[in-house]
Amino acid sequence: MSTTLTTTIQPIPLIAFNGNCEEAMNYYAEVFGGKINVMMKAGESPIGQHMPPEFSDKILNAQVGLPGGGLLMGGDCPPHVPYEGLKGFHLGLNYDSIEDAEAMFNKLAEGGEINMPMGPTFWATRFGMVTDKFGVAWAINGDLQIR
Repeated sequence: MSTTLTTTIQPIPLIAFNGNCEEAMNYYAEVFGGKINVMMKAGESPIGQHMPPEFSDKILNAQVGLPGGGLLMGGDCPPHVPYEGLKGFHLGLNYDSIEDAEAMFNKLAEGGEINMPMGPTFWATRFGMVTDKFGVAWAINGDLQIR
């Protein structure tokens, strides 16, 4: 069965954090040149009275608006949802400029771990993989050749 869509589908990363969402999202806003659109603490939310007291100062909903119209979302795992880390995916970033890709790679690598140094690939002039200081894995392309 085929469905005709009348809207644009754009997956939006929603990152789960282990109590450090506010710090992480402020970091991403700075690193990516974005803007905090929402930083809602659980206790300040419309469902705040239903949240456990120890979770009231944690982030229930955070949104960073990115240059070009992208969005990065996040929140802290509530007590009934144990944090298991971030695994099994990378967030991809594509840059037209090799210099911009390498600069972002280096920023995200500060305090994190380089999983694959920037180097040539068949799909991009430069590509690298890094896990940042918050445990988020990034795959960064500079001068993407295959689209």
